[in-house]
Amino acid sequence: MTVIIDYGAGNLFSVQNALEHIGAECKISRDPSEIETADRLILPGVGAFPDAMKMLSKAGLTEVIKEQAAKKPLMGICLGMQMLFDTSLEFGKTDGLGLIPGSVELMTPVGLPIPHIGWNELEKNIPSPLLTDKKGEYVYFVHSYAAVTDEKYVAAYCDYGMKVPALVQNGSVYGCQFHPEKSGETGLDILRRFAAL
Repeated sequence: MTVIIDYGAGNLFSVQNALEHIGAECKISRDPSEIETADRLILPGVGAFPDAMKMLSKAGLTEVIKEQAAKKPLMGICLGMQMLFDTSLEFGKTDGLGLIPGSVELMTPVGLPIPHIGWNELEKNIPSPLLTDKKGEYVYFVHSYAAVTDEKYVAAYCDYGMKVPALVQNGSVYGCQFHPEKSGETGLDILRRFAAL
């Protein structure tokens, strides 16, 4: 069972629909006991980093997520991926979950607009159980901030006037800066691989 964590700032139903489409058993929940008994967790997110961290804390889910991330696979999506890092500089400095070393900072692409919206190609960096060896796979992005982290945590980049960490991992903690649930067959395959962990 995959639990999609509901803390008030996530694109819950599109993620649920994608998981159901690939035949993965899932549910949306903010109940700590259901999070504890889940086989794997997804942390979605849209909006601003400080607001999302406050909502997570107010829902009483910060510590249970940190505890469970040490025991089972966890995937953060978009803002949920950014929340996996130590800190964000969006609207000042805010602490994240600290599950992947690094910070989240405003993108500085050369000659390209912010936010980064649209399809972009995944450039594989290190092996990941969520990725195949296929080339020419495109996924869908909507973001203005990006992770700044050691290359050893970056499974794939995309090029947007700068190298943007697209898929990150640290042990069984994974993060997609893109939206796999909106990324066609490539995104569904990433979710399929995550649901099989």
